[in-house]
Amino acid sequence: MTNTSANNLSINYSQLVEKIKCWGIELGFSQIGITDVDLSQHEQALEKWLANNYHGNMDYMARHGLMRARPAELEIGTVRAICVRLDYLPTKAKCAKILKAKDHAYISRYALGRDYHKLMRKRLQQLGKKITEYFEELACEDFNFRPFVDSAPILERPLAEKAGLGWIGKHSLLLNKEAGSWFFLGELLVDIPLPITSVEPTITETNNTETAVNDCGNCVACIKICPTKAIVEPYVVDARRCISYFTIESPDPIPLELRPLMGNRIYGCDDCQLICPWNKYAKLSLEDDFQPRHQLDEVTLLTLFSWNEAYFLATFQGSPIRRIGFQSWQRNIAVALGNAPWDENIITALKDKLTVASALVAEHIHWAIDQQTLKRKKNKTKTKDDASSNSNSRLNARLIRSVEKGLPRDA
Repeated sequence: MTNTSANNLSINYSQLVEKIKCWGIELGFSQIGITDVDLSQHEQALEKWLANNYHGNMDYMARHGLMRARPAELEIGTVRAICVRLDYLPTKAKCAKILKAKDHAYISRYALGRDYHKLMRKRLQQLGKKITEYFEELACEDFNFRPFVDSAPILERPLAEKAGLGWIGKHSLLLNKEAGSWFFLGELLVDIPLPITSVEPTITETNNTETAVNDCGNCVACIKICPTKAIVEPYVVDARRCISYFTIESPDPIPLELRPLMGNRIYGCDDCQLICPWNKYAKLSLEDDFQPRHQLDEVTLLTLFSWNEAYFLATFQGSPIRRIGFQSWQRNIAVALGNAPWDENIITALKDKLTVASALVAEHIHWAIDQQTLKRKKNKTKTKDDASSNSNSRLNARLIRSVEKGLPRDA
Protein backbone atom coordinates (compact mmCIF):
# COMPACT_ATOMS: atom_id res chain seq x y z
CA MET A 1 0.00 0.00 0.00
CA THR A 2 1.35 3.39 -0.90
CA ASN A 3 0.01 6.66 0.41
CA THR A 4 -0.61 8.32 -2.96
CA SER A 5 -3.86 10.17 -2.30
CA ALA A 6 -3.47 11.33 1.29
CA ASN A 7 -3.01 14.98 0.36
CA ASN A 8 -5.45 15.22 -2.53
CA LEU A 9 -7.23 18.50 -1.90
CA SER A 10 -10.10 17.76 -4.29
CA ILE A 11 -11.52 15.15 -1.91
CA ASN A 12 -14.19 16.17 0.59
CA TYR A 13 -13.25 13.60 3.22
CA SER A 14 -16.10 14.45 5.58
CA GLN A 15 -18.58 13.83 2.79
CA LEU A 16 -16.76 10.64 1.88
CA VAL A 17 -17.09 9.36 5.47
CA GLU A 18 -20.86 9.76 5.28
CA LYS A 19 -20.88 7.85 2.01
CA ILE A 20 -18.75 5.09 3.52
CA LYS A 21 -21.19 4.73 6.41
CA CYS A 22 -24.12 4.49 3.99
CA TRP A 23 -22.32 2.00 1.77
CA GLY A 24 -21.41 -0.06 4.82
CA ILE A 25 -25.01 -0.27 5.98
CA GLU A 26 -26.14 -1.13 2.44
CA LEU A 27 -23.64 -3.99 2.47
CA GLY A 28 -25.20 -5.31 5.65
CA PHE A 29 -22.76 -4.18 8.32
CA SER A 30 -24.33 -3.29 11.65
CA GLN A 31 -22.03 -0.34 12.41
CA ILE A 32 -19.04 1.45 10.90
CA GLY A 33 -16.38 3.57 12.61
CA ILE A 34 -13.09 5.14 11.58
CA THR A 35 -9.91 5.54 13.60
CA ASP A 36 -6.22 6.29 13.30
CA VAL A 37 -3.92 3.31 13.68
CA ASP A 38 -1.90 4.34 16.72
CA LEU A 39 -2.17 1.44 19.19
CA SER A 40 1.03 2.19 21.09
CA GLN A 41 -0.78 2.31 24.43
CA HIS A 42 -1.60 -1.40 24.02
CA GLU A 43 1.95 -2.56 23.34
CA GLN A 44 2.95 -3.06 26.97
CA ALA A 45 -0.13 -5.18 27.73
CA LEU A 46 0.49 -7.27 24.60
CA GLU A 47 4.11 -7.88 25.58
CA LYS A 48 3.10 -8.91 29.10
CA TRP A 49 0.38 -11.25 27.82
CA LEU A 50 2.82 -12.98 25.49
CA ALA A 51 5.54 -13.12 28.17
CA ASN A 52 3.09 -14.95 30.45
CA ASN A 53 2.51 -17.49 27.66
CA TYR A 54 -1.23 -16.79 27.86
CA HIS A 55 -1.38 -17.46 24.10
CA GLY A 56 -0.65 -21.16 24.67
CA ASN A 57 0.46 -22.91 21.49
CA MET A 58 -1.00 -20.20 19.24
CA ASP A 59 2.46 -19.39 17.90
CA TYR A 60 1.02 -16.98 15.36
CA MET A 61 0.13 -14.64 18.23
CA ALA A 62 3.81 -14.19 19.10
CA ARG A 63 5.29 -14.60 15.62
CA HIS A 64 4.78 -10.97 14.60
CA GLY A 65 5.50 -9.44 18.00
CA LEU A 66 4.48 -5.81 18.37
CA MET A 67 3.41 -5.56 14.72
CA ARG A 68 -0.05 -6.46 16.03
CA ALA A 69 -0.15 -3.03 17.61
CA ARG A 70 1.35 -1.33 14.55
CA PRO A 71 -0.99 -1.61 11.56
CA ALA A 72 1.09 0.93 9.62
CA GLU A 73 3.97 -1.58 9.65
CA LEU A 74 1.68 -4.34 8.49
CA GLU A 75 0.55 -2.27 5.50
CA ILE A 76 2.94 0.53 4.63
CA GLY A 77 1.06 3.76 3.98
CA THR A 78 -1.89 2.96 6.24
CA VAL A 79 -3.20 6.00 8.09
CA ARG A 80 -6.76 4.96 8.95
CA ALA A 81 -8.77 1.86 9.75
CA ILE A 82 -12.42 1.57 8.76
CA CYS A 83 -13.80 -0.78 11.42
CA VAL A 84 -17.07 -2.66 11.04
CA ARG A 85 -19.17 -4.98 13.12
CA LEU A 86 -21.78 -7.51 12.03
CA ASP A 87 -24.38 -9.02 14.36
CA TYR A 88 -24.47 -12.83 14.37
CA LEU A 89 -26.86 -13.98 17.12
CA PRO A 90 -29.32 -16.46 15.54
CA THR A 91 -33.07 -15.93 15.82
CA LYS A 92 -33.56 -18.86 18.19
CA ALA A 93 -30.31 -19.21 20.11
CA LYS A 94 -31.64 -21.78 22.64
CA CYS A 95 -28.59 -21.18 24.85
CA ALA A 96 -30.01 -22.19 28.22
CA LYS A 97 -32.05 -25.02 26.70
CA ILE A 98 -28.99 -26.74 25.23
CA LEU A 99 -26.71 -26.10 28.20
CA LYS A 100 -29.38 -27.77 30.32
CA ALA A 101 -29.67 -30.77 27.97
CA LYS A 102 -26.41 -32.50 28.91
CA ASP A 103 -26.79 -35.20 26.26
CA HIS A 104 -26.91 -32.51 23.56
CA ALA A 105 -23.99 -30.60 22.02
CA TYR A 106 -23.45 -26.94 22.83
CA ILE A 107 -21.69 -25.16 19.97
CA SER A 108 -20.69 -21.52 20.27
CA ARG A 109 -23.47 -19.49 18.67
CA TYR A 110 -21.14 -17.85 16.15
CA ALA A 111 -20.38 -21.24 14.56
CA LEU A 112 -23.91 -22.57 14.00
CA GLY A 113 -24.09 -21.23 10.45
CA ARG A 114 -21.65 -20.47 7.66
CA ASP A 115 -18.10 -19.22 8.15
CA TYR A 116 -18.17 -15.46 8.67
CA HIS A 117 -14.63 -14.87 7.38
CA LYS A 118 -15.46 -15.13 3.68
CA LEU A 119 -18.76 -13.28 3.99
CA MET A 120 -17.25 -10.28 5.81
CA ARG A 121 -14.09 -10.18 3.74
CA LYS A 122 -16.14 -10.12 0.52
CA ARG A 123 -18.21 -7.21 1.80
CA LEU A 124 -15.15 -5.29 2.99
CA GLN A 125 -13.68 -5.82 -0.46
CA GLN A 126 -16.88 -4.42 -1.97
CA LEU A 127 -16.69 -1.42 0.35
CA GLY A 128 -13.11 -0.80 -0.77
CA LYS A 129 -14.18 -0.97 -4.41
CA LYS A 130 -16.92 1.58 -3.81
CA ILE A 131 -14.37 4.01 -2.37
CA THR A 132 -12.09 3.29 -5.33
CA GLU A 133 -14.91 4.11 -7.76
CA TYR A 134 -15.51 7.36 -5.86
CA PHE A 135 -11.89 8.33 -6.43
CA GLU A 136 -12.05 7.34 -10.08
CA GLU A 137 -15.15 9.51 -10.66
CA LEU A 138 -13.21 12.49 -9.30
CA ALA A 139 -10.20 11.60 -11.45
CA CYS A 140 -8.05 11.44 -8.32
CA GLU A 141 -4.93 9.44 -7.73
CA ASP A 142 -5.22 5.80 -6.74
CA PHE A 143 -6.81 4.80 -3.47
CA ASN A 144 -5.34 1.75 -1.72
CA PHE A 145 -7.00 -0.56 0.77
CA ARG A 146 -6.71 -4.00 2.33
CA PRO A 147 -9.48 -5.89 4.17
CA PHE A 148 -8.92 -8.04 7.25
CA VAL A 149 -11.18 -10.48 9.09
CA ASP A 150 -9.09 -12.44 11.60
CA SER A 151 -6.59 -12.80 8.78
CA ALA A 152 -3.60 -10.74 9.89
CA PRO A 153 -1.61 -9.85 13.02
CA ILE A 154 -3.71 -6.91 14.12
CA LEU A 155 -5.34 -5.91 17.42
CA GLU A 156 -8.86 -5.63 16.07
CA ARG A 157 -10.67 -5.00 19.36
CA PRO A 158 -8.55 -2.00 20.38
CA LEU A 159 -8.97 -0.63 16.84
CA ALA A 160 -12.74 -1.11 17.01
CA GLU A 161 -12.78 0.54 20.43
CA LYS A 162 -10.90 3.57 19.08
CA ALA A 163 -13.33 3.70 16.15
CA GLY A 164 -16.26 4.06 18.55
CA LEU A 165 -17.80 0.62 18.08
CA GLY A 166 -17.80 -0.07 21.81
CA TRP A 167 -15.42 -0.79 24.66
CA ILE A 168 -13.35 -3.81 25.61
CA GLY A 169 -15.07 -5.64 28.46
CA LYS A 170 -13.48 -7.52 31.33
CA HIS A 171 -13.86 -10.74 29.33
CA SER A 172 -11.66 -9.09 26.64
CA LEU A 173 -14.50 -8.97 24.07
CA LEU A 174 -15.89 -5.78 22.59
CA LEU A 175 -19.14 -4.54 24.15
CA ASN A 176 -21.64 -2.10 22.72
CA LYS A 177 -24.42 -0.37 24.68
CA GLU A 178 -26.98 -0.97 21.95
CA ALA A 179 -25.78 -4.37 20.75
CA GLY A 180 -24.07 -6.30 23.54
CA SER A 181 -21.23 -8.48 22.22
CA TRP A 182 -22.76 -10.95 19.76
CA PHE A 183 -21.05 -9.55 16.68
CA PHE A 184 -18.05 -10.08 14.40
CA LEU A 185 -15.40 -7.46 13.69
CA GLY A 186 -13.55 -6.59 10.49
CA GLU A 187 -11.20 -3.87 9.27
CA LEU A 188 -10.39 -2.06 6.06
CA LEU A 189 -6.92 -0.47 6.26
CA VAL A 190 -6.73 2.60 4.00
CA ASP A 191 -4.16 5.23 2.99
CA ILE A 192 -6.41 8.31 3.09
CA PRO A 193 -6.79 10.76 6.04
CA LEU A 194 -10.48 10.24 6.73
CA PRO A 195 -11.96 12.16 9.69
CA ILE A 196 -11.90 9.98 12.79
CA THR A 197 -15.17 8.81 14.34
CA SER A 198 -15.73 10.81 17.50
CA VAL A 199 -15.69 8.79 20.71
CA GLU A 200 -17.01 10.03 24.03
CA PRO A 201 -13.80 9.99 26.09
CA THR A 202 -13.19 9.26 29.73
CA ILE A 203 -10.04 10.00 31.72
CA THR A 204 -8.36 6.97 33.27
CA GLU A 205 -7.17 7.45 36.80
CA THR A 206 -3.94 5.50 36.30
CA ASN A 207 -2.26 7.44 33.52
CA ASN A 208 -4.55 10.43 32.89
CA THR A 209 -5.11 9.45 29.27
CA GLU A 210 -8.33 9.54 27.27
CA THR A 211 -9.93 6.25 26.24
CA ALA A 212 -13.34 5.08 25.13
CA VAL A 213 -15.99 4.96 27.83
CA ASN A 214 -15.97 1.63 29.67
CA ASP A 215 -19.37 0.76 31.08
CA CYS A 216 -18.46 -2.51 32.81
CA GLY A 217 -18.33 -0.60 36.09
CA ASN A 218 -17.83 -2.86 39.10
CA CYS A 219 -19.44 -5.87 37.39
CA VAL A 220 -17.33 -9.04 37.46
CA ALA A 221 -20.02 -11.50 36.37
CA CYS A 222 -17.97 -12.79 33.43
CA ILE A 223 -14.97 -13.46 35.65
CA LYS A 224 -17.00 -15.36 38.23
CA ILE A 225 -18.99 -17.46 35.74
CA CYS A 226 -16.06 -18.77 33.69
CA PRO A 227 -16.04 -22.51 34.49
CA THR A 228 -12.27 -22.85 34.01
CA LYS A 229 -11.27 -19.49 35.56
CA ALA A 230 -9.64 -18.43 32.30
CA ILE A 231 -10.19 -14.70 32.96
CA VAL A 232 -7.24 -14.38 35.32
CA GLU A 233 -7.83 -10.68 35.94
CA PRO A 234 -10.09 -8.02 34.41
CA TYR A 235 -9.41 -7.75 30.65
CA VAL A 236 -6.87 -10.60 30.68
CA VAL A 237 -7.64 -14.13 29.44
CA ASP A 238 -5.26 -17.06 29.84
CA ALA A 239 -6.06 -18.94 26.64
CA ARG A 240 -4.60 -22.14 28.06
CA ARG A 241 -7.57 -22.37 30.44
CA CYS A 242 -10.22 -21.18 28.00
CA ILE A 243 -12.72 -23.72 26.64
CA SER A 244 -12.77 -21.93 23.29
CA TYR A 245 -9.01 -22.30 23.05
CA PHE A 246 -8.69 -25.98 23.84
CA THR A 247 -11.76 -27.03 21.83
CA ILE A 248 -10.87 -24.94 18.76
CA GLU A 249 -7.28 -23.71 18.67
CA SER A 250 -5.33 -26.44 20.44
CA PRO A 251 -4.71 -29.83 18.77
CA ASP A 252 -3.25 -31.23 21.99
CA PRO A 253 -4.89 -33.42 24.65
CA ILE A 254 -7.36 -31.45 26.75
CA PRO A 255 -5.94 -31.03 30.29
CA LEU A 256 -7.41 -33.63 32.64
CA GLU A 257 -8.42 -31.11 35.27
CA LEU A 258 -10.37 -29.06 32.71
CA ARG A 259 -12.30 -31.87 31.04
CA PRO A 260 -15.11 -32.13 33.63
CA LEU A 261 -15.54 -28.33 33.43
CA MET A 262 -16.35 -28.43 29.71
CA GLY A 263 -19.78 -29.93 30.28
CA ASN A 264 -21.41 -30.40 26.88
CA ARG A 265 -19.49 -27.58 25.15
CA ILE A 266 -17.83 -29.19 22.14
CA TYR A 267 -16.87 -26.12 20.09
CA GLY A 268 -16.20 -22.86 21.86
CA CYS A 269 -17.91 -21.37 24.88
CA ASP A 270 -20.31 -18.44 25.31
CA ASP A 271 -20.58 -18.34 29.12
CA CYS A 272 -18.93 -14.95 29.60
CA GLN A 273 -21.25 -13.43 26.99
CA LEU A 274 -24.37 -15.14 28.30
CA ILE A 275 -23.86 -13.78 31.82
CA CYS A 276 -23.11 -10.23 30.62
CA PRO A 277 -25.97 -7.81 31.45
CA TRP A 278 -25.31 -5.79 28.29
CA ASN A 279 -26.39 -8.66 26.07
CA LYS A 280 -30.02 -8.01 26.90
CA TYR A 281 -29.60 -5.34 24.21
CA ALA A 282 -28.08 -7.72 21.67
CA LYS A 283 -29.55 -7.55 18.19
CA LEU A 284 -30.59 -10.66 16.28
CA SER A 285 -28.71 -11.31 13.07
CA LEU A 286 -30.38 -10.42 9.79
CA GLU A 287 -28.10 -12.82 7.92
CA ASP A 288 -29.54 -16.13 6.77
CA ASP A 289 -25.98 -17.48 6.66
CA PHE A 290 -25.68 -17.14 10.44
CA GLN A 291 -28.81 -19.15 11.20
CA PRO A 292 -28.22 -22.75 12.39
CA ARG A 293 -27.44 -25.37 9.77
CA HIS A 294 -27.70 -29.17 10.05
CA GLN A 295 -29.76 -28.78 13.29
CA LEU A 296 -26.58 -27.86 15.16
CA ASP A 297 -28.64 -25.79 17.57
CA GLU A 298 -30.34 -28.93 18.88
CA VAL A 299 -28.43 -32.12 18.16
CA THR A 300 -27.37 -34.95 20.46
CA LEU A 301 -23.77 -35.79 21.24
CA LEU A 302 -24.30 -39.37 20.12
CA THR A 303 -25.55 -38.23 16.72
CA LEU A 304 -22.44 -36.13 16.13
CA PHE A 305 -20.14 -38.86 17.47
CA SER A 306 -21.55 -41.32 14.95
CA TRP A 307 -20.24 -39.31 11.99
CA ASN A 308 -17.24 -40.54 10.03
CA GLU A 309 -14.59 -38.19 8.69
CA ALA A 310 -16.00 -38.01 5.17
CA TYR A 311 -19.41 -37.00 6.50
CA PHE A 312 -17.81 -34.45 8.86
CA LEU A 313 -15.90 -32.81 6.00
CA ALA A 314 -18.88 -32.77 3.65
CA THR A 315 -21.32 -31.48 6.25
CA PHE A 316 -19.08 -28.69 7.45
CA GLN A 317 -18.12 -27.39 4.03
CA GLY A 318 -18.26 -23.61 4.46
CA SER A 319 -18.42 -23.85 8.26
CA PRO A 320 -15.82 -22.52 10.73
CA ILE A 321 -16.00 -25.88 12.52
CA ARG A 322 -14.35 -27.68 9.61
CA ARG A 323 -10.97 -26.08 10.25
CA ILE A 324 -10.41 -27.85 13.60
CA GLY A 325 -10.34 -31.20 11.81
CA PHE A 326 -12.07 -34.48 12.50
CA GLN A 327 -9.66 -35.59 15.23
CA SER A 328 -10.24 -32.55 17.43
CA TRP A 329 -13.98 -32.81 16.73
CA GLN A 330 -14.06 -36.40 18.02
CA ARG A 331 -11.80 -35.51 20.96
CA ASN A 332 -14.19 -32.76 22.07
CA ILE A 333 -17.31 -34.90 21.73
CA ALA A 334 -15.69 -37.78 23.64
CA VAL A 335 -15.08 -35.48 26.61
CA ALA A 336 -18.65 -34.18 26.47
CA LEU A 337 -19.96 -37.78 26.41
CA GLY A 338 -17.90 -38.47 29.52
CA ASN A 339 -19.59 -35.50 31.17
CA ALA A 340 -23.10 -36.57 30.11
CA PRO A 341 -25.43 -38.47 32.45
CA TRP A 342 -24.90 -42.23 32.57
CA ASP A 343 -26.23 -43.97 29.46
CA GLU A 344 -25.46 -47.49 28.25
CA ASN A 345 -25.69 -46.22 24.68
CA ILE A 346 -22.83 -43.81 25.37
CA ILE A 347 -20.61 -46.62 26.63
CA THR A 348 -21.40 -48.65 23.50
CA ALA A 349 -20.67 -45.74 21.17
CA LEU A 350 -17.41 -44.93 22.90
CA LYS A 351 -16.17 -48.52 22.74
CA ASP A 352 -17.18 -48.83 19.08
CA LYS A 353 -15.10 -45.77 18.15
CA LEU A 354 -12.01 -47.18 19.86
CA THR A 355 -11.46 -49.53 16.92
CA VAL A 356 -10.93 -46.63 14.48
CA ALA A 357 -9.87 -43.76 16.73
CA SER A 358 -6.46 -42.11 16.63
CA ALA A 359 -4.24 -42.38 19.71
CA LEU A 360 -5.25 -38.87 20.78
CA VAL A 361 -8.97 -39.53 20.48
CA ALA A 362 -8.65 -42.98 22.06
CA GLU A 363 -7.09 -41.44 25.18
CA HIS A 364 -10.10 -39.14 25.57
CA ILE A 365 -12.49 -42.02 24.87
CA HIS A 366 -10.92 -44.08 27.66
CA TRP A 367 -11.32 -41.09 29.98
CA ALA A 368 -14.97 -40.76 28.97
CA ILE A 369 -15.61 -44.47 29.56
CA ASP A 370 -14.10 -44.15 33.03
CA GLN A 371 -16.36 -41.17 33.76
CA GLN A 372 -19.46 -43.01 32.56
CA THR A 373 -18.52 -46.10 34.59
CA LEU A 374 -18.07 -43.96 37.67
CA LYS A 375 -21.49 -42.39 37.14
CA ARG A 376 -23.09 -45.82 36.83
CA LYS A 377 -21.54 -46.91 40.13
CA LYS A 378 -22.72 -43.73 41.85
CA ASN A 379 -26.23 -44.27 40.50
CA LYS A 380 -26.31 -47.81 41.87
CA THR A 381 -24.95 -46.87 45.28
CA LYS A 382 -26.64 -43.45 45.34
CA THR A 383 -23.28 -41.89 46.14
CA LYS A 384 -23.15 -38.10 46.08
CA ASP A 385 -20.86 -36.31 43.64
CA ASP A 386 -17.64 -34.84 44.99
CA ALA A 387 -17.40 -31.19 46.02
CA SER A 388 -15.73 -30.02 42.80
CA SER A 389 -18.44 -31.65 40.68
CA ASN A 390 -21.16 -30.06 42.78
CA SER A 391 -19.45 -26.68 42.51
CA ASN A 392 -19.32 -26.87 38.73
CA SER A 393 -22.96 -28.02 38.57
CA ARG A 394 -24.04 -25.08 40.71
CA LEU A 395 -22.11 -22.67 38.50
CA ASN A 396 -23.74 -24.06 35.37
CA ALA A 397 -27.18 -23.95 37.00
CA ARG A 398 -26.58 -20.34 37.97
CA LEU A 399 -25.68 -19.48 34.38
CA ILE A 400 -28.80 -21.20 33.04
CA ARG A 401 -31.06 -19.38 35.53
CA SER A 402 -29.40 -16.08 34.62
CA VAL A 403 -30.01 -16.63 30.91
CA GLU A 404 -33.60 -17.73 31.43
CA LYS A 405 -34.29 -14.65 33.55
CA GLY A 406 -32.14 -12.01 31.85
CA LEU A 407 -32.14 -13.19 28.24
CA PRO A 408 -35.48 -15.04 27.83
CA ARG A 409 -35.52 -14.48 24.06
CA ASP A 410 -32.20 -16.31 23.73
CA ALA A 411 -32.78 -18.95 26.40
